[in-house]
Order: sequence, then C-alpha cells, then structure tokens
Amino acid sequence: MGAEGQFQQSAAVKVASSPVVEVLDVVKQYRVRHEKGRTLKEAFLRQRIYQETINALDHVTFDIHPGKTMGVIGRNGSGKSTLLKLIAGTSRPTSGEVKVNGRVSALLELGAGFHPDFSGRENVFLDGAIMGLSRRTVEERFDEIVAFAEMEEFIDAPAKTYSSGMYMRLAFSVAVSVDPDIILIDEVFAVGDESFQRKCLERIDQFKSDGKTIVFVSHSLDAVRSLCDQAVWLDRGALRAQGGVDKVTDYYLWAVNEGDEKRLSADEGTHEDQQRWGTRRGEVIEVGLFGEAEENKHIFDTGDSFRVRVAYRSREEIEEPVIGLAIYRSDGVLCYGCNTSEMDRTPDKFKGEGEVWFEIDDLSLLPGDYQISVAFHNLEQTETYDHHDRKYRFKVLNGPKIEIGLCHLSHTWRGWQSGEE
Repeated sequence: MGAEGQFQQSAAVKVASSPVVEVLDVVKQYRVRHEKGRTLKEAFLRQRIYQETINALDHVTFDIHPGKTMGVIGRNGSGKSTLLKLIAGTSRPTSGEVKVNGRVSALLELGAGFHPDFSGRENVFLDGAIMGLSRRTVEERFDEIVAFAEMEEFIDAPAKTYSSGMYMRLAFSVAVSVDPDIILIDEVFAVGDESFQRKCLERIDQFKSDGKTIVFVSHSLDAVRSLCDQAVWLDRGALRAQGGVDKVTDYYLWAVNEGDEKRLSADEGTHEDQQRWGTRRGEVIEVGLFGEAEENKHIFDTGDSFRVRVAYRSREEIEEPVIGLAIYRSDGVLCYGCNTSEMDRTPDKFKGEGEVWFEIDDLSLLPGDYQISVAFHNLEQTETYDHHDRKYRFKVLNGPKIEIGLCHLSHTWRGWQSGEE
C-alpha cells in the first residue's frame, strides 16, 4: 500500500474513533427560591426571599464513541436526567461544553408535545414535526408507527380519552420511528404491559445492531448491564466513576451497600421504647450480625455464612434462661424462629454476663429486606425478661436469578426427555 493509501486509512480510523458525544467540564446550576419569615410579624405581613444555587452537574467530563451504549447510573437527584437534557440540546450548561456530532432522538419526556384535544393521528404528525420529521416522512411511516403502538382501533380518538399506557405507547412509537445517530433513553421501560416492554427492548437491541450510539439512564442495574457496554456513575452532580459497565456498576453497588450498612447499623438504636419490652430481670445488652469475618455486617448474599451474636446479662439469679431468635421479612412474614432450649446443655440457673451465637453456614433466604427479633425469657415462656422486636435489620442480595419466593431450597430436576425417538 502506498503512502497516500496509508494516510487515507489512518484518517478513516481517526474519524471513526472520534467521539460522537463530548461532555467537557460541564457545570449546570439551578437557583432555588426559599421564603422564610424573619419574625412572626414578617411571617404574616411579608417574607424574606433568598436564593440557593444548586449544582445539578459539577465539572463533569467524559465522551462516548460511535456504536457504544453508555449507561448512566446514580441515585435520584444525582443529575442523570439533567445530563440527557444537555446532550439532547433542550437545556444549556452553565459552564463547560457539550459537543454532539449526529442526529439525536431523545426518549425523555414521552408525549410532551401531545395535545389532549387532538386525535392520536394528529398528535403523531405533531410529535413527528417536533422531532424534525417532514410530513411526507411521517406519512410514509404512519402505518408502522400505529402498528408498533398497537393503536389501530383508537388512532382517531382524542388523546384525552387514552389511558396512560396508550398515551405512552404511541409517544414511544413516534420517538423510535426517527432514524437517529444517537438515542437518549430515560427510564422508558415502564411503558405499557409486559408484551409491549419486550417490543421496546427488541427495538433498542435493533438500534444496537445497526451501530447506533445509545445513552441509557435507568435505576435497574440488571437492565444497564444487559444493554450497555460502558457506564458512568453520577453522585450529587459529580462524576464518581466511568468505564466498563461491570466495573462501574460493581463500584456503585459497593458504595450503596456500604451506605446501607451504616444506615442499618444506625437504625438499630432508634425507636427503643416501641421495639423493646420485658421485666428486665435479664437483659439483652448487644446483638451483632456477622459473616465469616469478625466485623459487623448487614448486607449478605444468598448462600453466605450468617452469624448472630447475642450478649446478655442478669443482675439477679434467674431460672432456666432461654435466648430466642426470629427472622421476619420486611412485610411481616415470619421466615424462621428457634431458641437455645434445643442445645444439649442449658443452665438451670444463671446470674452474670454471657453470650450465645446463632450460626448458619449457608443462608438460604432469597434477596429482600429482613428483620430480626431477639428475646430473653424463661423456659416456660411465662416471663419475658427482655424482648427486642424486629430491631435488627439486614439485606440479602444476589440470589439465584430464576428462583422466587422466600428461600432457596437445595434441589435437582430429573426426567426431562429430549423428544427424539
């Protein structure tokens, strides 16, 4: 190959690898008005008004290359939707720059251009015009749009007579009828029923197969991992992580779990009076949840080691003491309960301090939120010394994907035939 051919090839590679979206040190600020009375008299006569500046995005920088599907994750209020509006061009940054090279279709506020008094047919042409489609193009694609939305019987009825699902299905169908280079998607998979949601996912997969660039905002990490190959994590407007989707979502989950650990641990000390009762002749003085390591833990996976340490004391002699434990799901369903009377050796009388451990080698609970009750009572359960009612909380994550219900049961399947003679 000659020098000219090599130059043309390298130039083509350079063009192909150039970002189609560049977010360069972007800040987006909003001013929030607050009204506050300085005195009681001012509260009645007039109010002081002051403004607070909030950074919805705070010096965010990243880029997206052609054909990539970028997931945007983060808690509510982290700036995800604001970012999509800047890329779509419906909002402008306070400082910094957003560069977009290609035609954009934004599936953000579906149906925002619909008029309730217009028919579905008229709204299709109106929404298509807002998205930059000519009337001829809409006419050519009209039957396909209506068929995809499954709205043939209702297309000439006023939009105000539509259910919310019908309204959103038609808006989604118009939005995906555009032939864009870049598609922005903001939590649209609540559109319609299960069948229509699958059609939506199939259309997005088709966009990916066609080499479109997709920016996808969702709270569903499973959806992000399924659809995306890259991700960015926004936290209170700041970019916390970017890169491969598995790395970023794992980092995000780790931070969320760490926050949940602190919150669950802090919650154990709240509502003391409502969650505790008994004669207090004996007391539960500490309850700790542990995994394999010797440190408190409140986030577990199905199959993890699960241990509960209960420390107790009695300042006077009590007879036939028993420690009991019960696990509840967050909706109040009792999952399991037992007590120390099943141990080979239990004291007839007790005074002082001690501890017992409840241990499970393989936690069988499926993902969910759970609560633990601990009780200190006598063997006949005629006196409760100290009862902590659902005071200790933990989460179970990452259970078997194909199992539902309350717990994982070890099992096998047998007897499936191949169907061949």
